[in-house]
Order: sequence, then C-alpha cells, then structure tokens
Amino acid sequence: MNALFSLTLIFSSLLTYAQQRIIVAPDGSGTYKTVQSVFNAIPINNKKPVTIYVKNGVYKEKLHLDSSKNFISLIGEDKFNTILTFDDHTGRVSPTGDTINTRTSWSFVIRADNFTAMNITFRNDAGFNAGQAVAVESDGDKVIFRNCRFVGNQDVLFTNSDKSRQYFENCYIEGTTDFIFGSSTVWFERCHIHSKKNSHVTAASTPKEKEFGYVFNDCVLTGDTSLHNVSLGRPWRPYAAVVYLHCFIGGHIKAEGWSNWNNTDNYKTTRYAEYNNYGASSDPSKRIVWSKQLTEEEAKRYTLKNVFGNWDPGKTK
Repeated sequence: MNALFSLTLIFSSLLTYAQQRIIVAPDGSGTYKTVQSVFNAIPINNKKPVTIYVKNGVYKEKLHLDSSKNFISLIGEDKFNTILTFDDHTGRVSPTGDTINTRTSWSFVIRADNFTAMNITFRNDAGFNAGQAVAVESDGDKVIFRNCRFVGNQDVLFTNSDKSRQYFENCYIEGTTDFIFGSSTVWFERCHIHSKKNSHVTAASTPKEKEFGYVFNDCVLTGDTSLHNVSLGRPWRPYAAVVYLHCFIGGHIKAEGWSNWNNTDNYKTTRYAEYNNYGASSDPSKRIVWSKQLTEEEAKRYTLKNVFGNWDPGKTK
C-alpha cells in the first residue's frame, strides 16, 4: 500500500506539472499560438517563476516583456527552428504613425528582471541595407541567454541599461556595424561572434563609474571571407570598457584591433584590453597604443564574482 500510495503521489505531481506547463505552438497544439499572448497573460508584478516552452516555428511578432513581469524562462524546441523575428528599422513608419528609430526598432524588448532564454533564434529581418535594426533590446537585471542565436545586421543586440547585468553562454551573434552595443555589464562565455561587414563588433557606452562593461571569455570571432578591416570595437561613450580574454581572433579583424568613434576624443579614456588571445589577428605588437594587453595578475580580476557581485548566473535555472 505504501508503494502504491507513493506512485499515486508521483503521478499526481507529474500530472499537475503537465497541466501547469505553458506551451506556445503556431499550429494551435499548445496553450497559446503567439509568444506575446503569453506575456500578456502573466500577472503584473509577477514573483513566481514562469516557464514558457516555444515549439518550432517562425513567430513574426514585435515582442514586449514588461518590467513588471519578472522571473520568466523562455525555452525553445530547437535554436535553429524556433525563431522570434520582426523587421522594423530606422526610418520606417510604425502603424501608429511614429517614425522608427534605433530605440524603437527592436523585434524583442526585455524590460523585466530575472529573464532566461534558451534554444531560440532572435532575429531582425529588415535586411542588410536597412540601417539600425535591433533584434533584441535587453534592459533587465540578471538576464541569461544560453544556446541562443542573434541574427541581423546593424545594431543587432542592444544592452540598454547601465543597471543591467547579463550573461550569454554558447550563443551565436552576427551582424554588420556596432552589432553588440550599450551600457550594460555583460559577460559572453564561449560565444561565436560573426561579422558580415568591414565595420565594428562592439559599441560600448559603459559609464565611468562601472569597472566592467563587455567581457568576452573563450569566444570565437569570425567574419565573412571577404573581410579584413573589422574592429573589435569603437567607443560609443568616452569610458567604454571591452575586454577579450582567451579568444580566437580571426583574420577579418584589422591588425590595430580597435577604432575611435568618428574622430572624437573618446579614445583617450576607453578601457579596451585583451589577454592571451590567439588566431590570425591576435598579434599584440600591432595594436593601437591606447588599447592594453593585460598582465596575468590583471586578468585575474575578470571573474564572474567580480563582474556580477552577488549574482551567480551559473546557479540560476
């Protein structure tokens, strides 16, 4: 009887769990057909973890996750076939009559804290010559992306809050100009960064008082075969902080490594550094004089604990 009672409890728990799962499927086989409809259904000031499973499909939606809807996990069925996309870009006129700019061009904007995404492609389909066209604008604190893809051209990934800490692991990010940009503190772990134009990978706007901006650790930087003049970054604001550690630097990166922002004085206070990189364009002797090669002792400062303080993304489910 005890064994039977235990099995009954187990099956009851599994049934309850199955009933509580939120599934999005475009063919109607899930709980919802669209991702935004799930976001709309989540209570304001949410404090309970909500997991949303998104089945394969192309979801053409301009997605907005409100700042009051925290603790959301968005899990795709397959990172190549679960695609969230839209095609807004600068200069386009929205349905409300407003002209789209960089800050409104997003396909998906995340205002909430404690957001996690896995196994999803985030895309902006505006096209190569459309100008600024953000795929994801991520503003919340304690945001995690694992095994995701970010696809587009100019300004693909906008980390747009100096109060935001974000962690990217095993992600693929591609673009043309400034395709990783903003003021947040972000750690990229084992990510693949691919350039599609002779332009700039990053455009950080790190505030002066923030020690850490963008940290790329054990990443791979590649580019289209025709490229040989890509920079690791240019400073959107004077104190831009970007560091590449143990990264493969492909031949598409120019020898001097970094660029200034439109001939301004921003370069005088940038915090651009590298440590122990390798690959065709990793030679430290050819870098511009205002970038830095870290010593072994200086490189030890770059730990998740130092960068994120009391938040450990490795322990967040």
